[in-house]
Amino acid sequence: MANLKSIRDRIQSVKNTKKITEAMRLVAAARVRRAQEQVIATRPFADRLAQVLFSLQTRLRFEDVNLPLLKKREVKTVGLLVISGDRGLCGGYNSNVIRRAENRAKELQSEGVNYTYVLVGRKATQYFQRRNQPIDATYSGLEQIPTAAEATNIADELLSLFLAEKVDRIELVYTKFVSLVSSRPVIQTLLPLDTQGLEAADDEVFRLTTRGGQFQVEREKVASTVTALPSD
Repeated sequence: MANLKSIRDRIQSVKNTKKITEAMRLVAAARVRRAQEQVIATRPFADRLAQVLFSLQTRLRFEDVNLPLLKKREVKTVGLLVISGDRGLCGGYNSNVIRRAENRAKELQSEGVNYTYVLVGRKATQYFQRRNQPIDATYSGLEQIPTAAEATNIADELLSLFLAEKVDRIELVYTKFVSLVSSRPVIQTLLPLDTQGLEAADDEVFRLTTRGGQFQVEREKVASTVTALPSD
């Protein structure tokens, strides 16, 4: 009888676990769906922004204008902006992007280039801090839906590093959403600004703006700005 009771208890425990995991699956599915909708909603804006940047840069090549954000210099130090999560239980989301950033740092070292991290998310922060890696700034505990103020704080830090020539290039390491069953960690250069070879329809575009107004893009005016640019 004791064995039978033990078996029944285990069966009930498995049933309870099944209920919990099913609830977790439903919550995760709802969150993924919301995240997917947010990514898809930003793509038209990103496409237009890429067109504006490309048109501006094309014209500036023929003007005698010195713009620090476009200036390419000898790369001695690279800033790696790594985007991770604050929590786990999300498959390989955190581990994959951390591994990609770590491999990129090793590549830079092998080329004789220094690097420093700017880390977004508690998981990446904890990982690289435990390994005594060079870290310039960390950000965690951000809102579920990122705000403009949070993005501005990170952008200001990156701009300060680049304009002060503490780093000569800034690379973004993030997880690119492909579909509900596919995502992959990728690297994209943020600074210096360069839209050559950019296929906006195939990728999300992340570009920084300054607080002072240079390169600042107003969402409602992007489409009209692109249309208004002369074609010659």
